[in-house]
Amino acid sequence: MITNTLRRAALVIFSTVALSACGGLLGPSEAPPQIYVLHPQFGPVDRAPAVQWQFGVTEPVSPAVFDNKRITLILGQTMDYYADSSWSDQTPDLLQSLLVEAFEKSGKIKAVGRNSAGVRADILVTTEIRDFSAHYDVKDGIPTIVVDIVAKLVTATRHDVIATFDARREVRASVNSVPAVVAAFNDATGHAINDIVSWSLTNATPGASDALPPTNARPVHRRRHH
Repeated sequence: MITNTLRRAALVIFSTVALSACGGLLGPSEAPPQIYVLHPQFGPVDRAPAVQWQFGVTEPVSPAVFDNKRITLILGQTMDYYADSSWSDQTPDLLQSLLVEAFEKSGKIKAVGRNSAGVRADILVTTEIRDFSAHYDVKDGIPTIVVDIVAKLVTATRHDVIATFDARREVRASVNSVPAVVAAFNDATGHAINDIVSWSLTNATPGASDALPPTNARPVHRRRHH
């Protein structure tokens, strides 16, 4: 009788320990990251001509260090990420969406969309992320956010490069905190993308490529900055 009672007690204890272990494995191992939104405000572009071309925006080419949701920082020769913080999406996807949005809100283009969305583009806007990080001169100092995006206008039919532009912007954060860094990222990114939009509209001229004059399809609705 005593033996049976001990066996039942041991079974209860073993079951409780097993369930506790499973609960530990299934539960979160660490606090979830704080998700930050990269969303500069865009509007009409006054310093560029209106065009009738349709643009296709390709996904930015990116080094592996930026091809994720992490917010990157650089101190000297060391590259790292802010702890427990991330963007709302992969950095290349965010920048592609922002480029499309900026072109749409420029008020100067017939139609624009992601190249993968089936837009009958006259010209492709391709980009490469050269830098997208917070630079520290000293540990715990106030960082400077560097956004460096190289853009190319490419003919949609023959893929000839029409022109190349290096949009680089640097904005110093107000203080050394992740929210302040994110605010500076929004500022630098917004200016860099606006530079690309204005440059693209100015350089996509009627004589620029074999892809022009523009298609009649219905809309689907060298200056370096520091």
